Amino acid sequence: MPQKPSAPGFEDLLDSARHHALHLELRDVYAVGEEREVYDTFLRDGSVPADDSAFWGGWLPLVERTIARGVKIRRARIVSEPVTDYIRFEHAITDANLRAGEEVRWLPRRHASTLALPGNDFWLIDDQVVRWNIFSGDGQALDPDHTEDPGTIKLCTEAFRSAWERAVPHTQYRI
Repeated sequence: MPQKPSAPGFEDLLDSARHHALHLELRDVYAVGEEREVYDTFLRDGSVPADDSAFWGGWLPLVERTIARGVKIRRARIVSEPVTDYIRFEHAITDANLRAGEEVRWLPRRHASTLALPGNDFWLIDDQVVRWNIFSGDGQALDPDHTEDPGTIKLCTEAFRSAWERAVPHTQYRI
């Protein structure tokens, strides 16, 4: 059986977008790996990394470059309440995402009970490709997957749209 090609990387994925890049996050805890030092500092004193810090690497410039081409980047996070320390951290650093041009909303999990949601976080690019972000039970990132299956794209499109419509804009969401 032929091996499935690997999932596109974030840079290739966003560079391919023409209209929108939609990201749905479903987890309350992600293993922080390369974020460990910044995350530990946040837990200790509440500080967050500057937009031009190494923490953001190429992400913020990639977002700015994508937005400049007219692509909308939207991120919806479905979270349990009370939120975990990691979600508090994500909330604190999200202003940088907004300054780069992303739109971000938060949906308390109790308001997502009637939504049909896929089992993993995903990026949906122009309703053409889904890139699954796969995590282990303890939040470690595993190899991502992807699909161009029309049924899966429809599921993800509807899941994102439904979550987005119910979610609270970042500037209004209080933790």
